[in-house]
Amino acid sequence: MRYAIHFTPPAHDPLTLAAAQWLGRNAFSGEAMEPPAIRGIGLHDIAFNTALPRRYGFHATLKAPFRLAPDVTEPMLLRHLMRFAGTHSPFELPKLEVVRLGNFFGLAPVVPCDTARFLAASVVHEFDNFRTPLSEAELERSDSGDLSAPQFANLYRWGHPYVMDEFRFHMTLTGPLSPVEMPRFEIALRDYFEPYLKKPVEIANLALFIEEEPGAPFQVHSLHPMGRVAARKIA
Repeated sequence: MRYAIHFTPPAHDPLTLAAAQWLGRNAFSGEAMEPPAIRGIGLHDIAFNTALPRRYGFHATLKAPFRLAPDVTEPMLLRHLMRFAGTHSPFELPKLEVVRLGNFFGLAPVVPCDTARFLAASVVHEFDNFRTPLSEAELERSDSGDLSAPQFANLYRWGHPYVMDEFRFHMTLTGPLSPVEMPRFEIALRDYFEPYLKKPVEIANLALFIEEEPGAPFQVHSLHPMGRVAARKIA
């Protein structure tokens, strides 16, 4: 079993529901969703090119998937996550937009968000003792061969290359796309998500995702409210 600490909007948020339909699966319920009808892109094309993010669910990674350390239990992780979330105040992200991230698309703020970067770094640092370090085989699989020196160092120190100074808040919407596919998917994604990006997105919770067994889809286990009220409730 693996765990991950992410951000995702609440289950019934319009953006969550729109993303679940686009990806073909609701990460809260585990329910399969039929892709939306989009001019110029067939349902098969959408399903094929969202297969990778579909398994992980709609989210922004804060602490990448990890196995619990031998001396850590799930209740211990949950208690610590509840307390930790209560010590961080909710905040609004800058406006999100559909962006190219290498060879895939995702949602990301139009301008960098230092508050999100600080939160992500805090999560990575705070929960590092809760994870089992990656094995040599896992490290080799995680090293794509084109990591920068800082990214390579992050992989070995924190178990994931894109943390700390290499972190960029994003919510993945596609798997890798060919150069030919990029333009039509960009147009389709912008048209589809534009109505759901007018309202500011608030980071008001931390989400614990769980992978029950290797290769299984990740599912939301629980949301943990941020802020002083949450902290007082669990004190």
